[in-house]
Amino acid sequence: MDSPLLLFLFLFLFLFLSPTPSFSIDNLHQAFPIVEPDPGHTKLRLSREGLEAIKRITNPIAAVAVIGPYRSGKSFLLNQLLSLSCYEGFGVGHMRDTKTKGIWVWGTPIDLDINGVRTSVFYLDTEGFESVGKSNVYDDRIFALATVMSSVLIYNLPETIREADISRLSFAVELAEEFYGRVKGQDVAFEPAKLLWLIQRDFLQGKTVQEMVDEALRRVPNIDGNKNIDVVNQIRDSLAVMGDNSTAFSLPQPHLQRTKLCDMKDGELDQLYIKRRDQLKELVASIISPKIVQGKTLNGKEFVSFLEQILEALNKGEIPSTGSLVEVFNKNILEKCLKLYNEKMAKLVLPLPEESLQGAHDKSRDEVMQVFDQQHFGRHHAKKSVMQLDEEIQQVYKHVVLKNEYQSSKLCEGLYTRCEDIMDQLQVLKLPSLAKFNAGFLQCNRSFERECVGPSKTNYEQRMMKMLGKSRSLFIKEYNHRLFNWLVAFSLVMVVIGRFFIKFILIEIGAWALFIFLETYTRMFWSAEALYYNPVWHFIVATWETVVYSPVLDLDRWAIPLGVILSLFVLYWRCYGRKKYGSQWLLPLYRSNKNGPNRPRSD
Repeated sequence: MDSPLLLFLFLFLFLFLSPTPSFSIDNLHQAFPIVEPDPGHTKLRLSREGLEAIKRITNPIAAVAVIGPYRSGKSFLLNQLLSLSCYEGFGVGHMRDTKTKGIWVWGTPIDLDINGVRTSVFYLDTEGFESVGKSNVYDDRIFALATVMSSVLIYNLPETIREADISRLSFAVELAEEFYGRVKGQDVAFEPAKLLWLIQRDFLQGKTVQEMVDEALRRVPNIDGNKNIDVVNQIRDSLAVMGDNSTAFSLPQPHLQRTKLCDMKDGELDQLYIKRRDQLKELVASIISPKIVQGKTLNGKEFVSFLEQILEALNKGEIPSTGSLVEVFNKNILEKCLKLYNEKMAKLVLPLPEESLQGAHDKSRDEVMQVFDQQHFGRHHAKKSVMQLDEEIQQVYKHVVLKNEYQSSKLCEGLYTRCEDIMDQLQVLKLPSLAKFNAGFLQCNRSFERECVGPSKTNYEQRMMKMLGKSRSLFIKEYNHRLFNWLVAFSLVMVVIGRFFIKFILIEIGAWALFIFLETYTRMFWSAEALYYNPVWHFIVATWETVVYSPVLDLDRWAIPLGVILSLFVLYWRCYGRKKYGSQWLLPLYRSNKNGPNRPRSD
């Protein structure tokens, strides 16, 4: 086998069979990047190595982030707060060629007891503003991400506060305006970072740092109507209103020889600086609190998941916006509220009248909106989330309306078909009965009115009335004719029964009278229809209805069983009854002495 082929196989086995590299970290006593710039240095991306260090934390997490201009001493300040030297802590710019890019975290958190809760405090170092080769949008993303992640945001400024330094706070102000109103209540949904103005200057005489901050936040006259001045003045006003969420602190320079600071011990540094540094540590520890999102603290894994959501929102547009963050924060709440609305509407037993369904929708929507109002993030930009939730609720409601229409149509169609079958059965009664038809008609109509509900009821009511009207007209049209034929047949049958079977003379006479009346009356007045207006006919009809149908006895249902019983009785009487009880047991029967024992003899 040729040597190139062997080399190829060796490389293949090495690449595909070698273990996959993991982000396992053995030494946490160092700084790790958690957010890095993309190749274009405009957007941000996550660094999994640093995130692994955070994921290990099971306690509630709080973060202290230091932001400020390029080469303003942020990394050195963080090392001082962590009591680390430059050689073991964050990289200091004038020492190393690779300065801070993106956002870095110190791998070993400091555990503090905050209001009885053991909290792990992370310290974050951020890339400085205004460095060469970066866009302003990139700086804004770094600033925005640090603002959202941190519990304490240290704004590290050398010497004084410039107009540009205030403009940098536009995102922090907008974010605080969105969420600050909700922090004052007991149920904290999201707490913006506390802003700590840290001014490092050579001398502490003259104005205090708080006076410097107050002066910097004082409105600047804008006689010419400059738009930029108006924007900065709005930021000043907002920062002044949120004064209880910010504080100011001054820190002298540790030594005049700044390039040698990393080689100096505490005994070589300015003692006033040492004192103020320790006071700064105490101040940070006193104002820090666990990060709260959606009303609860975050552990390591939850903090990383939160960071992923924030970064996705900040990278979404060309410019990072508070609105995109509010949408991310409210996404889970929107899903929760929409699920709650679905659950409430799923409990409804369809079909329902349109008014009842609309009322249930309005009640469920109001309850869901109330839940959203209690839990949502943001104030101004939350309006978009409210509109989105309302649109999604309306979409769900449209599906419920369609389902209600289908269920209503299905139910009413079944009731209509059932009534139609009942009307067809009443048309072919063995013994025609107007009373029974009317009873079935009313029962069918009432059951339809009671059971058919929903939007299809109006349409099916019209169809129902037409169908019932046609059935009633057809029944009445055939009723008199069928009854006339029934009575004619009945009179002839009773003549035969009265004469030859039971020999009951009154039955025969009555049957003949009925037969003669029906036949002669129709002959005299040319048609059977004329008979139907005669009072005698009305009496016959009333008697027929009383006999054939009543709430107690439905002769149409029991005609055959009763006929069989009556036939058996007559048969029994003919065979055994007269011998046992005699001929006087019933009313007078036919008598004939023609074949009797006293018959006269003839020769």
